[in-house]
Amino acid sequence: MSAPAGPTTLLVIAKEPLPGRVKTRLTPPFTPAQAARLAEAALGDTLRTVCALPARRRAVVLDGRPGPWLPAGIEVLPQSTGRLDERLAAAFAAVTGPTLLIGMDTPQVTAAHLAAALGPAAWDGCDAWFGPADDGGFWALGLAVPAPELLRGVPMSVPETGAVQRRRLVDAGLTVRDLPRLRDVDTAQDATAVAAAAPDGGFAATLARLTGPEAR
Repeated sequence: MSAPAGPTTLLVIAKEPLPGRVKTRLTPPFTPAQAARLAEAALGDTLRTVCALPARRRAVVLDGRPGPWLPAGIEVLPQSTGRLDERLAAAFAAVTGPTLLIGMDTPQVTAAHLAAALGPAAWDGCDAWFGPADDGGFWALGLAVPAPELLRGVPMSVPETGAVQRRRLVDAGLTVRDLPRLRDVDTAQDATAVAAAAPDGGFAATLARLTGPEAR
């Protein structure tokens, strides 16, 4: 079956899940190899959701090389170098038309979380979609007209990241609509909470294997 079509390009910004390069804040209590397994599971869950969502185009904006975790039907776009704000800006610069970008750190994301931003009327009277994260950042950003300058210079990975980014959109005169608030997986505590929110996903199963009695 072909994936459902829609008006919006859907991007996932991600790192290749290699030990020592991803989810370093999970170490400790997890080893670098275990943190990479959790990252791969999170990315896998995210991409499976993306495959089922209506989109004009689906792509992972990747730092690294694709692996067996990449489903068919998802393009690979190389991620640029530089600070995170520059890499996000470059991702938007690489596409045209309405675009929604999400991260790989919210494996609990569902079609319901993104439905409003991907439906046929998603951009009627709307210039931007914003998905706030519990840690003060954001897990999703959508632009009716990709404008890299709206991201460059936004301080990333600080408690005010989301507030600054949303204010940047509003100050540019954009009409902004909000998506549900979600929790990113950064720490072991985050991983436990996210797995509880999506107990049937691959991320939850991987966490259970790493922390269950058989792992001890």
